Amino acid sequence: MKIGLYASMFGKDDPPTLQSIESYIEHAYDLRLDLIDFRSDRGFSSSEPDYLIKTKLTCIAKGLSIGYLASGGHFIGTDEELRAKVEQAKADMDIALILGAPMIRLFCGQPLTDPEERKREIRCFQEVGDYGLKVGIAMGLQNHPSTGDDVIRIIEETDRPNFGFLFDTGQWCGSPAFNRGTPDPEHDIYEYMKQTAHLATHVRAKFYKIDSGREEWIDYERIIPILAEAGYNGALSVVFEGKDANSCNDKEVMRLAAEHLQDVVSRL
Repeated sequence: MKIGLYASMFGKDDPPTLQSIESYIEHAYDLRLDLIDFRSDRGFSSSEPDYLIKTKLTCIAKGLSIGYLASGGHFIGTDEELRAKVEQAKADMDIALILGAPMIRLFCGQPLTDPEERKREIRCFQEVGDYGLKVGIAMGLQNHPSTGDDVIRIIEETDRPNFGFLFDTGQWCGSPAFNRGTPDPEHDIYEYMKQTAHLATHVRAKFYKIDSGREEWIDYERIIPILAEAGYNGALSVVFEGKDANSCNDKEVMRLAAEHLQDVVSRL
């Protein structure tokens, strides 16, 4: 498994220690990580091809693969809202193509119960997937938040070969992240992970409280063996969202998170 960093811009430092794509690339390089992931609407100075190509070449020079470009999704809303979301996802695929990112991220949104809303959601995923097949870009469904059943249903009903699972360790229904580290007894997030690990094409490894050197809200010593047992051989990308739970600064948080993942992987 490879260790990476997501350029989330969600840090707690004020002013931000890392506030640009370039600063995240440099930090990932300093940590000697394997890859970096980007978000289309954060940190980029421009969407012009020259700038995107320069960013790609910088990553190549630093030995960093680009894992994915985070787009939107959340295909819930009016017809006009859905059309805008679909077109944005397609535009982000075009950006991903220039950057050299093989995949975009799409949120699944809140679990839907209305049959018509579900059908409209699936049609949106299918349209974006069909565009991706034309240009050579994959989609990754992020559980944000959902259950294992939700993830499996959406991927199966969309039925596109370029649609995989962007496995987020901290965004399940009932995640401790939603209640300051306290899990919801009505949801077993580790069971959801077991249920879906075989679908994972990339892992967003969330970190909330890591200043002790070990993530305290999510158990990676339990999660990584689940992934390994499912045959996962992809990226574990550090995503920091613990704005006020850590005593150390953002750069140190990310260093501790990467080292924690490397340690657990080394013991498989």
